[in-house]
Amino acid sequence: MDLVQIKGWPHEQIKSIQITIKLLILVIFLGYIMIWIMMPTNVFWLHWLPDIHKKADSTYFGEQGAYILIYSSPILLIATLGCLCLHLEKYTDDSENRTPRDRRFVTWRQPVLLRGPLGIVSWTELSCLVMFVVLLVWSVSAYVHSMFKNITRQSASKMGELVWEVKLDSVALLLGLVGNLCLSFLFFPVTRGSPILRLVGLTSESTVKYHIWLGHTVLTLFTAHGLCYIIFWANTHQMLEMLKWSKVGISNAAGEVALLSGLAMWITSLSVVRRKLFELFFYTHHLYIVSILFFVLHVGFSYSCIMLPGFYLFLIDRFLRFLQSQQRIRLISARVLPCQAMELNFSKDPKLTYNPSSIMFINMKSISKLQWHPFTVTSNNNIDPDQLSIVIKSEGSWSQKLYEKLSSPTPTDRLDISVEGPYSPTSTSFLRHEMLVLVSGGSGITPFISIIRELIFLASTKKKTPRILLVAVFKKSADLTMLDLLLPLSGTSHDISHLQLQIQAYVTRDRNPSTDSQKLTQSIWLKPSVVDRPVSAVLGSNSWLWLGAVISASFIIFLLLIGLLNHYYIYPVDHNTNMIYPYAARSMINTVFLCVSVVIAATLAFIWNKKQNMRDTRQIQDSDSPTPMSCPVPESWRYNVETELESITHRSFKQVTTVHYGRRPNLQKILSENSESNVGVLVSGPKKMREDVAGICSSDLTKNLHYRSFSFNW
Repeated sequence: MDLVQIKGWPHEQIKSIQITIKLLILVIFLGYIMIWIMMPTNVFWLHWLPDIHKKADSTYFGEQGAYILIYSSPILLIATLGCLCLHLEKYTDDSENRTPRDRRFVTWRQPVLLRGPLGIVSWTELSCLVMFVVLLVWSVSAYVHSMFKNITRQSASKMGELVWEVKLDSVALLLGLVGNLCLSFLFFPVTRGSPILRLVGLTSESTVKYHIWLGHTVLTLFTAHGLCYIIFWANTHQMLEMLKWSKVGISNAAGEVALLSGLAMWITSLSVVRRKLFELFFYTHHLYIVSILFFVLHVGFSYSCIMLPGFYLFLIDRFLRFLQSQQRIRLISARVLPCQAMELNFSKDPKLTYNPSSIMFINMKSISKLQWHPFTVTSNNNIDPDQLSIVIKSEGSWSQKLYEKLSSPTPTDRLDISVEGPYSPTSTSFLRHEMLVLVSGGSGITPFISIIRELIFLASTKKKTPRILLVAVFKKSADLTMLDLLLPLSGTSHDISHLQLQIQAYVTRDRNPSTDSQKLTQSIWLKPSVVDRPVSAVLGSNSWLWLGAVISASFIIFLLLIGLLNHYYIYPVDHNTNMIYPYAARSMINTVFLCVSVVIAATLAFIWNKKQNMRDTRQIQDSDSPTPMSCPVPESWRYNVETELESITHRSFKQVTTVHYGRRPNLQKILSENSESNVGVLVSGPKKMREDVAGICSSDLTKNLHYRSFSFNW
């Protein structure tokens, strides 16, 4: 039993603790931003930083002590406090008391930019983007002012250079400095289990576009940084500087390796390349390891502390994902639909909880040892406490191979599967609305399956739920069988008569029902292995608390290791002059210590929780026995479009479903007719559909519609 439960603290007291933690986080973050604002100024370099060095530099940490204190410690402290705050959230469930949000706050989430190069951008995102651009412009202008004011003909002639050459040298330097600012934020959006993203209500899937924006900016600045130096060296006859690897100071050759690996990632990530050669993009992106390593060797470990926090949290998350992926997951059964969609049903640790529209990454070594693919979790945490389901539509080479394995006359009886996740959104904010309009295109219906199942559960417990209008668009009539997945296999035991649901299904290519839609769904039982494990949280039921412990413990171990190294080995040689001991050697050792610290802390936490999970699930695993493939499938698993929907107690889906053949939905008309007070609009589908719905929701005629989109593809 948890400490909070033992003490029996009231929810009000826990909430006050959460508010205190969030206020402390806000204060630390504002101080961190103040550092970035002041960093381009002479006040920072001539007054603040020297004073900090006097107090922070020691025989244990040397010059890097000040940089760790300024740039690394604040963010890692925020992440640790964020983990504690998120852990307390499970004791403050106020779902029953949710009220519609203030109109002013909802407006900030409405889309403002729709079809530009940035995609769909809300007012909040646009405001943050503007503030970030202002920070970049301020940094550039401040650096230019401080660097250019002392450049004169006399000073340039003393260096044997022209004025424009000295200015070009300064511009190259400031481009690198501003690029470091962008690099420091680059890894935050792709840290899937990030407490910082979760704390502000974001997920890594919804923030991938921020990573893309930052990536373009970083590579643009660093490319310009490198080109300016090449032009400068060419004009001053110093081209051998490109091969320079300094014992102390900047190593140009290392920077060039970092830039070239970054350019390879940049080129293959362009949409024209990524969409046609996704595997090339995926594998090339692993060059980030080379790029970051040589960046550290280029500038030295001390200055790398600027980008260390984001990369440090990403490294912890990546290693925890690696540990989780080494386990084989128990796949219980599969359903193959006539539309070539597959539902995979996994055994789940009952203590694992997740919110609707969560996603999970899947790897099947029999198909590809390296490829990981994200899929929406369609099961409901309350209806299926011992089971987790995902739906996969056969649309690519990987999913097509899986479909062939499951749909063959003699389907496979076992699949070796590894998973990462599931990763949940912050909350079920859709409960705040009086009505939900769900717009899906094709397999985009999968996020709505878990949402509708959640509402079915809440309705069966007599809780107030919003009215639902599902507008599902499919290409072929066989795809209508995707609607069968709206109910779980145990769905017949849940009364949906209290759920106000309407389904408007549109089939765009078929004008009449096809024979494919009449085919039966194929149900397959799979044989588990003794080494298979249920899907469970990588750090157990108290994962946020354990993650905070891993972050803080690994950082303490790292500080101890570099402190002992510097005090007993480097300081006796260098005496904090930074002129004797090689930068590259120190940077490599510190980087190794960083990785070792993360491995030690994360592995210990993982092993501890794995043993605890094994003890808790041993009884469940012993009671599960392999079901032969020839075993008759339960009748509730055998259905098609006509029969399954009629099997539902009290109200069938057939009664609330209207199918329109040979046409597309008039989204403008549908949304306008339902633009009453406090209506939530959720859309999941192709880019054009998301843009169309966003445009409708942002108009004055439909200002009561609150827009949100699901997009899990890069």
